Formats: sequence, structure tokens, C-alpha cells
Amino acid sequence: MFIHAVPDNRGNKDGYYCSLVKSHRVNNVSTHETVLSFGFIQSERLPYLKAAFNNGDPADILETAKRSQEARKTKKR
Repeated sequence: MFIHAVPDNRGNKDGYYCSLVKSHRVNNVSTHETVLSFGFIQSERLPYLKAAFNNGDPADILETAKRSQEARKTKKR
């Protein structure tokens, strides 16, 4: 399972619409199934959500997510 984050491109809100998604194969085709929808999540909170629900060390996931978010912010400007 993983967190699927879609950027909010309507208005000036800085955040994402997030869902907990489960991936599996059906007839050798990869499919995704939404398990839970979190709704709108502010950008500052997204790394914590990813760290809570993804596999692996939460501290490493949190740092990686924060770095990618900072790179995205500097790219926008």
C-alpha cells in the first residue's frame, strides 16, 4: 500500500488530495484500489502521512519526502 497524492491545481491552495491505495495484479494487469481517502492535506503534512503509511523506516521516508517537497517548491519559484 502507498499514499497517492494529487496536487491541488485549483485556486491558490498549497496542498494535495491524498488516498491510501493498494496495488495488485488481475490477469497480469497491475491495478490500484483506493482503500481510504484522506481528502485535502496541506503540503507541510504530506511527508508525515507518507512516513506513517509507507513500508520502510519512517525516519528515512520522512527525510526523503521533505527533500523532494523542498525541491518541488524551489522548482515552482
